Amino acid sequence: MHICIFEDTRYSDFEPLIFSRPVYDLLCGTFTLKEKILNCFHNPDYSLHCRKHLQKITERENPGIKVNKFLEEDYLFINGRIIGNKDLSTILDISYKKKKVFIKENQFVAAFIPREEMGTISHLQNEPFNLEFFNDFEKQEVNVQIANYIWDLINLNGDEIKKDFELRLSTHSKLNYINEVPDNAHLINEDRIFIEENVTIKPGVVLDASAGPIYIEKNALIYSNSVIEGPFFLGEGSIIKSAATIYPNTSIGKICKAGGEIDQTIMMPYSNKQHVGFLGSSYLGSWVNIGAGTNNSTLKNNYGIIKVQFNGKEIDTGLRFLGLMMGDHSKCAISVMFNTGTIVGFASNIFGAGFPDKYIPSFAWGGAETLQTYNINKAIETAKVMTSRRKIEFTSDDEKLFEDIFNLTKSDRDKKGF
Repeated sequence: MHICIFEDTRYSDFEPLIFSRPVYDLLCGTFTLKEKILNCFHNPDYSLHCRKHLQKITERENPGIKVNKFLEEDYLFINGRIIGNKDLSTILDISYKKKKVFIKENQFVAAFIPREEMGTISHLQNEPFNLEFFNDFEKQEVNVQIANYIWDLINLNGDEIKKDFELRLSTHSKLNYINEVPDNAHLINEDRIFIEENVTIKPGVVLDASAGPIYIEKNALIYSNSVIEGPFFLGEGSIIKSAATIYPNTSIGKICKAGGEIDQTIMMPYSNKQHVGFLGSSYLGSWVNIGAGTNNSTLKNNYGIIKVQFNGKEIDTGLRFLGLMMGDHSKCAISVMFNTGTIVGFASNIFGAGFPDKYIPSFAWGGAETLQTYNINKAIETAKVMTSRRKIEFTSDDEKLFEDIFNLTKSDRDKKGF
């Protein structure tokens, strides 16, 4: 049986992070959603499905894995929004080998399609899946966890770090280098702290796993007098700056720089928030840079429920705490202030006094007073400089991705009048 992780038509509810990646490449806990699903199966034969403009990038990031190509095999299609757990392979019972759709409260979870039926869905190779395409399939209700919006991942992050910590300890053979931490660092609840090889922890660092585990990948560096509370994940080669305060439920991907005050936040790889300032209940894409002294609000003064504007609608999140969601390659200058539930699109540059709009489209340039279109050629040049500083090649595929996203998001800028 072949597994294919797919995107469905609700991908847009994960804006702005999904402009430049499939939903299943979003980080939650210590793994991406894709990795969580694959961890539920033993050495699976799998492929990937995504929107057409992401195919080249997805192929590059997954060498040897077929993308948007269906084979003549029995297929188990799994929605990339699923939060995989150890019971997933059992829950998706395909023992009868008949075409079947798995749903949760009318949400598309998965579908089993035998090889003789695969020809009926060939038109979906470049299109997001929709449950309506499978109306004639037998339906089975299943109990799985499925994310509906980007802020679901923020709120699930702490629990997912805990689950992933247990999985990592039970399945890998890495050594714990906790004994190499200097005596003048302070480790609390040491049996819930795992440190991979070549990690440098400076004097005065506090790693407090009282409320949840702490997992630090190889080649990371934590400077002096930083205080980190679990659940917490630090990716390979990332740096925590001196005197940082990092509260529970935070995940920082590989090759990031983090400092100041951070709470319940996810940072995708290659992003920087390294200076004084508060970032909370937030999700940053890759290649983001947060200027010194920037702060975001997470709680309204009246303690009301936060509403978010995106995808042409206003959504009541049901949450009292929600911060900033910023897409890949976006930047903000020093001392920028973001309101609760603010969305900043792909490759935007925000600066100036006052609170900017709560919805800032992709390729926006400006701030609270005015916004205009960020020249795409200048955005690409900036991206080339930033990636080269991390010794990452900015290819023609990356440039094409910028152009595609620029065109796909034109209507968002039009609605804002620029």
